[in-house]
Amino acid sequence: MDFLENKFFLLAITFGFFFISKLLQKKTGWVLLNPILLAVAMLICFLKVSGVSYEKYQDAGSLVEFWLRPAVVALGVPLYLQLRMIKKQLLPIILSQLAGCIVGLISVTVVAKLLGATPEVIMSLAPKSVTTPIAMEVSSAVGGIPSLTAAVVIVVGLFGAIFGFKVLQVGHVHSPIAQGLSMGTATHAVGTSRAMEVSGKYGAYASLGLTLNGIFTALLSPYILHLIGLY
Repeated sequence: MDFLENKFFLLAITFGFFFISKLLQKKTGWVLLNPILLAVAMLICFLKVSGVSYEKYQDAGSLVEFWLRPAVVALGVPLYLQLRMIKKQLLPIILSQLAGCIVGLISVTVVAKLLGATPEVIMSLAPKSVTTPIAMEVSSAVGGIPSLTAAVVIVVGLFGAIFGFKVLQVGHVHSPIAQGLSMGTATHAVGTSRAMEVSGKYGAYASLGLTLNGIFTALLSPYILHLIGLY
């Protein structure tokens, strides 16, 4: 059974589970059957049943992680294709992203504080809406728990990918630009990948929202948390 711990076998299993998850969602059309969520659940079950340790799986996962960097850079392609339109609306886009960043930071910290969360947990929740590498760095810088932050970021991304467009429809937000920016700002890379499935235009503005919110969160988090009295 040594082949179960082979990194290339584990890599193949990972891709296989994701492929099956994509097929299930395509066949059923159920938004709750998010491919990332299903693939993670399948992988957890596989590791539990097979007895393969997470450390062994992590070695294989590092091969996938390597390709995340060029994949993120590739998000710039649809962004470039919409560059002319973005330039015309640059000021309202920046102002809306600034508002989204501030509201996102303040809302989660205030709610967590009212519910009795410890300062360390509150700091960990603050950067919930930015992509994992930035969120973990921000969490570490303000005194949070980076591992907790990473888990929260994943949950937020999955929630946004599953329910994001439904929430926007309920809120009568119909503009592709507004929807794309909202998905990228609130649900980072996972929401952006979901927006990319809709169209290149949605994906371009989601990429822009992801990027700007990441920059604003990294720059403003310490100051906003200090003003609230948490940092």
